[in-house]
Amino acid sequence: MDVKLTWLDTGYCRQLELFSRKGGRVKMIRFHALAGLIEHPQHGIWLFDTGYSPRFFQATQSFPYSLYASLTPVVTAPEQSVLAQLNQRGIAADEVKGILLSHFHADHIGGLRDFPKARLYCYESAYLHIKDKTGLAAVREAYLPDLMPADFAERVTFVDRLAPVELPARYAPYAKGYDLFGDQSAWVVDLPGHAQGQFGVFVRDRDHGELFLCADAAWSSEAYRRFLLPHPLARLIMSDRKAYRDELHKLHVLSRNRADLRIMPTHCSEVWETTKEGGDFSWRS
Repeated sequence: MDVKLTWLDTGYCRQLELFSRKGGRVKMIRFHALAGLIEHPQHGIWLFDTGYSPRFFQATQSFPYSLYASLTPVVTAPEQSVLAQLNQRGIAADEVKGILLSHFHADHIGGLRDFPKARLYCYESAYLHIKDKTGLAAVREAYLPDLMPADFAERVTFVDRLAPVELPARYAPYAKGYDLFGDQSAWVVDLPGHAQGQFGVFVRDRDHGELFLCADAAWSSEAYRRFLLPHPLARLIMSDRKAYRDELHKLHVLSRNRADLRIMPTHCSEVWETTKEGGDFSWRS
């Protein structure tokens, strides 16, 4: 079954390009924080992450959370929040049925509190890793507790409690995952390395074919195409550097095997430029 995917740009942070991939320039560039609007013909409106919102600035006003804002300067505006962009499309917050949380970094959960009726979907391992963290321990995980809804535990569904299934052979080297809706329209797969319990989602878009929302398994399309690891300093903040390398290599192999499948890192400017309103979802291979 096909869905409709629309990327929403919720703002960006500024950071040196060299941190994102080997051979990057000593130049500050924008790392967009994209959120995916997924429209399913039977299951309604869903989100893949929620990007930034103005709450980021409130959550980083005091020390030590202010360190996060200093290390990754963020630019966003109220009209860029997912909620505001959905409202512009005539979609109310209560119409969002579920939110897929690839992981708990602040640039992925910034708009979470704007959707109090939505079910929340994450890996249990990811949630347990951050749920009691505050202060510097939270900052080290790029996590801001004030962005989390107070009733998160009551609304969460742990994807990794579902029964894993064999993926279709066309997704190799990814072999196992979770059939989220039970209709093969969204396959959730493990993407360890960048953050504890990170996952991505294979979907088939009704207009653009098969897509892989790979979260932060790569920070740019150039990185997975050429298998370019981040700067060693960037690797220090990863939950598992070997797992990150392995997952980036899987993306590299997948991109070589499946030129027809669009791999979409959350923070890639190329993804945003080719998919924003009127884009054709295509880019150089």
